[in-house]
Amino acid sequence: MLCTRLTNATFHTMDPDHPVAHDLGIWRGRIAGLDDAVTSLPAREVIDLQGATVLPGFIDGHVHLAWTGLKASSPSIAGLTDVDEVLAVVSEAASRTGAPGDWVHVGGYDQRALGRHLTASELDRVGHGRRLFLMHQSGHACVVNQAVLDLLPDHVPHDDGLLVERAMGAVRRLRLPYAQRELADAIEHAGRACLAEGITACAEAGIGGGLLGHSPVELGAYQLLRDEGRLPLRVQLMPGADTLRPAGAHERDGIPRALDLGLRTGFGDDWLSVGALKIYTDGGMMARTAALTSPYEGTGGTGQLQDDPDRLTDLVVDGHLGGWQLAVHAIGDRAVDLALDALERARTLRPREDARHRIEHAGLVRPDQLPRFARLGVSAVVQPNFLRYFGDDYATVMGERRAPWMYRGRSFLDHGVTVVGSSDRPVTDGSPLRAIQFMVERTSTSGRSIGPDEGMTVDEALRAYTVAGAYACRWDGSAGSLTAGKRADLVVLGDDPRRVDTSRIGDIEVVTTFVDGRDAEGAGKP
Repeated sequence: MLCTRLTNATFHTMDPDHPVAHDLGIWRGRIAGLDDAVTSLPAREVIDLQGATVLPGFIDGHVHLAWTGLKASSPSIAGLTDVDEVLAVVSEAASRTGAPGDWVHVGGYDQRALGRHLTASELDRVGHGRRLFLMHQSGHACVVNQAVLDLLPDHVPHDDGLLVERAMGAVRRLRLPYAQRELADAIEHAGRACLAEGITACAEAGIGGGLLGHSPVELGAYQLLRDEGRLPLRVQLMPGADTLRPAGAHERDGIPRALDLGLRTGFGDDWLSVGALKIYTDGGMMARTAALTSPYEGTGGTGQLQDDPDRLTDLVVDGHLGGWQLAVHAIGDRAVDLALDALERARTLRPREDARHRIEHAGLVRPDQLPRFARLGVSAVVQPNFLRYFGDDYATVMGERRAPWMYRGRSFLDHGVTVVGSSDRPVTDGSPLRAIQFMVERTSTSGRSIGPDEGMTVDEALRAYTVAGAYACRWDGSAGSLTAGKRADLVVLGDDPRRVDTSRIGDIEVVTTFVDGRDAEGAGKP
């Protein structure tokens, strides 16, 4: 007997052997079969979906759940364009927070909205004796007041309170760690938001270290949620590369650096597992720190790498030798060069079948770099909503020649490169449907066309958030398509992305989300 049979719907399975179905059976959290294989079987529950469209649950290949949840509970200056308004919000937040000497975190900072960066002296005037930390929307910079600067070693560089990349990391380390319970609550909040948008699984892009880690025991917050039945969706965790230590392993193992006990990609279960090793090579376009081979238009700068190129290369190689799948953050084309060179060196030293290494973002990829992605078997984990919301700005600072190279789609596919959809939540909107719309239209919210030749079909864009997401997270045997034996994770939509006008895809209602064959309200519960 089936646990559940879903009927009266159009199931787009993403499985070429059975692309469309109208009935789907579920048994113990798995798909038992489709159509004739289940229609006549008895079921404890039959759910009439009243003509809805059903897809495999969306997989977001790159998110930051803890940051998302913490940001949601913090004061925000997002959208403000006047310096005095911003300072007023900061002043109010500081006056309502604890006592002098306490930390005050404010999110949504973006110098582009203000026309310039804030300064430490400006923040001092509204700090009320607190330590002010304004996190840049990109996660690659911050602005702080003098009370924070006084705590930093003299060698940490800043520009009147502005700190970027590793210097920002030095500030964050003054505040860390967060408590596991606080992180768990934030993660649950963010996970519920993902479910509401049809996301049933995601990859958390950096815990325990790196730019955005929150605690050296951050994994424990996810385990706490799992133990308490509060983990809303399936999560794969990417440890920050700086969590590796000299291994002391046997010489025949050839493992230079490792996590304690030798944990690496693949450890865990269907709900919570260790994924790729996250390695940062450069910054971000929004903060103008993505590493480019030619300067940003109008600024003269070329961004920056996160460390000495040789040390970054050694980190990539050591991760590969240690058996890790690698997720290499590379936004600018100079960083992409470094990532591809390092991955090629690693593969030469120790060929590994099915390593499935990834380049996160691949924000600016020159034409000559495309064949190298394909030759190395590297997936491109892109964030389409970056261009939907920030594309006008990015196209301006890249210039007419380079703008078509940003966050590519069609060119990757034509070269045989796997394109994986993701959001980088909370940097921008996490909706897969709005991202899918952009992947087809290549139009920003202002109506500006951004690299129109990189547009793909609706089917290809849906694949990026289902089949390709499962492949990149090594879940392809259990997720990504509605196939017998795979997990019963699916999203029920109020309309069919393949049938509506492209301009309406982002507005399609997410009716409900199923995880383990159960409505999302019960997701994570034992």
